Amino acid sequence: MPVRDRSTARQVRLGSELRKLREAAGVTSTNAGRLLGTSQAQISNIESARVGVSPDRVRAMAKNYRCTDQALIEALADMAAERHRGWWEEYRDVLPESLLDLAEAEYHAISLRVTQCITIPGLLQTSDHARAIFREFAPALMPHEVEFRVLHRIKRQQILFRDQPPTYKAVIHEAALRMQFGGPETARAQLAHLIGMSERSNITIAVIPFAATSFPISGHGVDYYGAPVPQLETVHLDAAHGGQLVDAAPSLERFRLMLDRMEEVALGPDASRDLMHSIAKAA
Repeated sequence: MPVRDRSTARQVRLGSELRKLREAAGVTSTNAGRLLGTSQAQISNIESARVGVSPDRVRAMAKNYRCTDQALIEALADMAAERHRGWWEEYRDVLPESLLDLAEAEYHAISLRVTQCITIPGLLQTSDHARAIFREFAPALMPHEVEFRVLHRIKRQQILFRDQPPTYKAVIHEAALRMQFGGPETARAQLAHLIGMSERSNITIAVIPFAATSFPISGHGVDYYGAPVPQLETVHLDAAHGGQLVDAAPSLERFRLMLDRMEEVALGPDASRDLMHSIAKAA
C-alpha cells in the first residue's frame, strides 16, 4: 500500500494496537516481518500508520502474535477495512487537527459518556450557544474561523440522530445550565434544546446540583468513547489549550471511576429535567 501523507488518529491507534500485540508476544519487528512474509520496514510502517493494512493481514499478524482474543482481532480487522474518508476531512487545513480527531472518535463510538462543569457538552449545544463560546476564545478567532467551528460542531451532532445512534449519557453541573452565553434569549433556547434532547431514547442527561455536597472535580470536559472491545476505548480531554485523546489502560480506568462517581451524585433523569425546566423559567 502507498505511504500516507497524513494518518488519522484512528489509523494511528490501529498501528499502536498491533504493536502492543507484537510486543506482548515478545516478537521482534524483524521476526514479525518474516512471519508475515514481508520486511521489518513494512512492519514498522504498519505500526506507525505510515501505510495501511488489510483485514486479512491484521488477522494473520494476530495469529503470528498468538492472540486468542477473537473479539479484539475482529475489531482491529474492522478498523483496517475502513477506506472511506470521513466528512470531517472536509475541514482539514481549516480547523485544528484535534477537532478532526474528535469527530472521528465520536463517529465510531458505540456509546458516549461525557461530563462538563461550565459549558453544555458540544453534541448538545445550539449553534447560537456554540457561536457565543467560540467568540470568546483567546486569542480571538476570525469571524470565518468561528463559523467553521460552529458548522463542524453542529455536523458532529448527526451521530445522535442516526438510525442506530450510540447511547449518550451526559453529566452536567448546574453551573453550566445557569451560564448565559450569548445572553438570556440564547440561554433559554439552549435550555429548551437540552430538555428536548433529554427526551430522546438514546440520550440521558443528569445534572449535578449546587446542593451536592461533593463530586469529583474535573478541570476540563471529559468524553469517554465506548468501543466494541474495552481495549479500544478512548477518552477525549477538552482543555483550554486544545483537545487530547487518551487510551492508556490506567487512564481509562481512572476516568471510568470518575464518571461513575459523578453519575452517582447527579440527579436522576426526571429530576434533572425538572431542574432544567425551573432554570429555563427563571432565565
